[in-house]
Amino acid sequence: MVIGRRTQFKALSLSWELFGILFIGLTGGLLHFVFDLMGGWQPVALIAPVNESTWEHFKMAFWPGLFVALIEIYIVQKSTTNLWLARSLGLFSTPVTISVFFYGYMAIVGRHYLMADILIFWIAVVIGRMVSYKLSSVPDQGRFANRCGAVLLVLMMLAFSLFTYYPPQIFLFEDPQTQQYGILQITD
Repeated sequence: MVIGRRTQFKALSLSWELFGILFIGLTGGLLHFVFDLMGGWQPVALIAPVNESTWEHFKMAFWPGLFVALIEIYIVQKSTTNLWLARSLGLFSTPVTISVFFYGYMAIVGRHYLMADILIFWIAVVIGRMVSYKLSSVPDQGRFANRCGAVLLVLMMLAFSLFTYYPPQIFLFEDPQTQQYGILQITD
């Protein structure tokens, strides 16, 4: 009976990972345009990119990924281990992957290409979901690890919300088209 339950979990979990990839990829792509379509309405800036900075593009994967993770908590929680840890590290690995691939190819080529950027986004989403799947498939890491995962999720939520309005003045947050940062422009 244990083998059957484990097989059932793998099928359910894998189905959710595949759904997550499609949902995050498609919803994230749509989020790219939401701020402009909403006329620059500031509350939507919490979840939608407000400029072309790398940081703002991370939100395209984070918020849809968080939405899927919250649904998964109710659906697969009883049949998996490390859910909070797995989902938080999966969500964390996505912007890390985007950064490595984007800045890596930019260093080599010297400029960005839209198709490469889109491909990197999808690759990062797949990698993030793979991390999540693998971590939810390993033996239970315990309450402390899962609590750390929950704390990491809260910290990421705060960072994505706060840094849109008050971004650090470093390259990751700079819009390459306007050389501005975030949504609130600081005037001298």
